[in-house]
Amino acid sequence: MKGWGLLALLLGALLGAVWALRSQDLHCGACRALVDELEWEIAQVDPKKTIQMGSFRINPDGSQSVVEVPYARSEAHLTELLEEVCDRMKEYGQQIDPSTHRENYVRVVGRNGESNELDQQGIRIDSDISGTLKFACESIVEEYEDELIEFFSREADNVKDKLCSKRTDLCDHALHISHDEL
Repeated sequence: MKGWGLLALLLGALLGAVWALRSQDLHCGACRALVDELEWEIAQVDPKKTIQMGSFRINPDGSQSVVEVPYARSEAHLTELLEEVCDRMKEYGQQIDPSTHRENYVRVVGRNGESNELDQQGIRIDSDISGTLKFACESIVEEYEDELIEFFSREADNVKDKLCSKRTDLCDHALHISHDEL
């Protein structure tokens, strides 16, 4: 009887560890996809486009404390992007890394709206995956909105690693090296 109890305990611990890895894979994948989408959206804005920020009140000397900042990385634009970015998770599929057996999430729909059948081998695409990824994305946006705005308000290198691994600890960097980092 003691042997069965120990076996059940070990099995429970193993299943818990597997669930934790899958949850980490999901949240890491959602964070990395979120960063990709935000970077792409920011890059689509005309760099010459600006927005006025500051106080529109007149100072005693007759001047105003208004400055023009680039629209692409303004808090107003970033907030607008964060409200809709998770809807794009439906354009992602799940791929299992054959060497690590960890889940990765990859874009399966091109920016032009067309899918590329040749690149989708081994990628699982269904509404459960996209719905779960969207929910994870929304959770990240809700929990880390200030950090996201802080990171994207200025240009930075390697945002995925800095935000998803170091700042939020959503990714275990050693296990989630993307193709563009290789």
